Amino acid sequence: MFAGMRKQKAPQSPAGTSTAVEDYLERILELINSKGYARVIDIAAALKISQASVTNMVQRLDAEGLLKYEKYRGLILTTAGKKLARRIAQRHKLLTEFLRLLGVDDRVIHHDVEGMEHHISPSTLRAIAALTQQLQRRPGLRAQLQAGAL
Repeated sequence: MFAGMRKQKAPQSPAGTSTAVEDYLERILELINSKGYARVIDIAAALKISQASVTNMVQRLDAEGLLKYEKYRGLILTTAGKKLARRIAQRHKLLTEFLRLLGVDDRVIHHDVEGMEHHISPSTLRAIAALTQQLQRRPGLRAQLQAGAL
């Protein structure tokens, strides 16, 4: 490495995990919930990346205690991995619901949530959760927001 240059670290989410780790855990949980299992090939297809990259990350997540991986057999999330994956999935769901309540187009929601979910602070997420609850309870306010009347 050149003098004065530092290796860049992967972006960190407010939870302290990298965005890549969060994306993997989120997809693994989705696969397990929909298919009953998650294999490297399934994760690679879901994330649109190589199986070799997935294998490297899965081995890392195994070493970090977030999942148990056996080569050629598949993987399962540990208790810690499930807890973190569920928290990530809940955050994704909340942001999606919030933007949907504002009347944002679904394609835009998908793109925006993928960008926002790893970078939002816990305090902002709590504020969005409170606002989402109010919008769900107050259809008149929601209609005004969607119409651009506010």
